[in-house]
Amino acid sequence: MTIVFLAFFGFGACFGLASWSHRHLFSEGHTRPGTPGRDDGPAARLLWVLSCSALWPLMLLSGLYSAGHRVWVRARDERRQGR
Repeated sequence: MTIVFLAFFGFGACFGLASWSHRHLFSEGHTRPGTPGRDDGPAARLLWVLSCSALWPLMLLSGLYSAGHRVWVRARDERRQGR
């Protein structure tokens, strides 16, 4: 049973490291990446990895929703400009 927990948290930590540069897609706040050097300290990265290690299923779902929503809005805007 311990292996299941380690795999869950290990995958979540890897997900957090991989999604660090795209973290604006997973929050309810900013919709664009922040300015470089701002909020990019090691403490912020550690907090993101720790959050993702426990909440990666929710983060994955919210990221997929955000990405899909952005594609839908972009397609809608292109259709409107085509008129």
